[in-house]
Amino acid sequence: MDVLQLSWEYPPYTIGGLGRHVAELAPALAAHGAEVTVVTPRLRDGPEEEWPRPGLRVLRVPAPPMTGYDFPAYVAQVGRVLEQAAAELAGARRPDLIHAHDWLAAEAGIALKHRWRVPLVATIHATERGRGRGSLGGPGAATIDHTEWRLSYEAWRVIVCSQFMAGQIAADFATPPDKIDLVPNGVRVRPDPFAGPGERAAFRARFVDPGEALVFSVGRIVFEKGLHVLVDAWRQVGAETRARLVIAGTGEYLEPLKARAAGLGLDGMVRLTGFLPDDDRDRLYHAADVAVFPSLYEPFGIVALEACAARCPVVVAATGGLAEVIDSGVTGLLIPPDDPRALADAVLACLHDPWSARARADHALQVVQARYAWEQVAAATHAVYRRVMADWAASAWGRERFAADTGAG
Repeated sequence: MDVLQLSWEYPPYTIGGLGRHVAELAPALAAHGAEVTVVTPRLRDGPEEEWPRPGLRVLRVPAPPMTGYDFPAYVAQVGRVLEQAAAELAGARRPDLIHAHDWLAAEAGIALKHRWRVPLVATIHATERGRGRGSLGGPGAATIDHTEWRLSYEAWRVIVCSQFMAGQIAADFATPPDKIDLVPNGVRVRPDPFAGPGERAAFRARFVDPGEALVFSVGRIVFEKGLHVLVDAWRQVGAETRARLVIAGTGEYLEPLKARAAGLGLDGMVRLTGFLPDDDRDRLYHAADVAVFPSLYEPFGIVALEACAARCPVVVAATGGLAEVIDSGVTGLLIPPDDPRALADAVLACLHDPWSARARADHALQVVQARYAWEQVAAATHAVYRRVMADWAASAWGRERFAADTGAG
């Protein structure tokens, strides 16, 4: 099966979970027998074309410069460039199926669906309404919302990562529930990067003083990630134990978050690192005493799975998909969203009782290995593809293609 994957993000350009998802899913699908081509805008370094493994081809299309401040219009412009590049790449041999990831790839995916008369599968990783906590903040947000609706309407089937997202898509876009497939995100369990306790201690010393606990959070620094709640909670945590909070990532809320920490007098106890290389992020998962994800909106929460895969105790807000990933008291601790006191209490519970925290982390690692391996995610995605291709073959488009290929009719 020839599959065209369209994604705004692909390494080395990754902003959040979407980029990591496609980067892991594409080779896993190739290992599962699919012939996968990823077409993505070249928004950062990386070769324009490469074959990372047999069955996987990546084409990074030079993107036009962004000349204004209308991001949805720029995305549509890039979408037309992706469409043309994919069409030229395919030539006379069109793919069997198109898989578009989120509204950013909708323009190209929908156009190519109709150009080639092949099925379109969409993965909707998050929604604008969800990020706005139920509201749309202006014309740009309304445009994104409409594009998400159109993608869900045009797609043969819609893949989501959680029951929470399935309900959101059905409610916001009137997508029939029987058109939605739930395929969770995956995570790769990597070995401990430290040769021994001394190497781990040396790495921790980059972030905390001797005797301090290390609490870690990572992700896009945007309001809906709830990091301001974590900073607010740190007044209580800092008053009751020696601990430092390390927050890694970039985003539009980084400077306001720094100002909030400074205004609360937490400069010495809260460190915002900005961009952190993936290797250091993975080391922090293995070195931290607790990882915290206090999101106000979270379709799935792949960062929580990454922490679990590193056997790091986790505290997460009972929001969206996070509440489905973490079993409170068993694989981590769930706290009400937007509640600094409850968040502080949960972090302190982990720091004051590290034995119980590690027991939960051990259980979480077992769950990750059993349920969230990328091989399983690829198998489930491939099953969606097979169902779509069977439905397409019985449709007018499929019968038309069969007649053209066989000379019948």
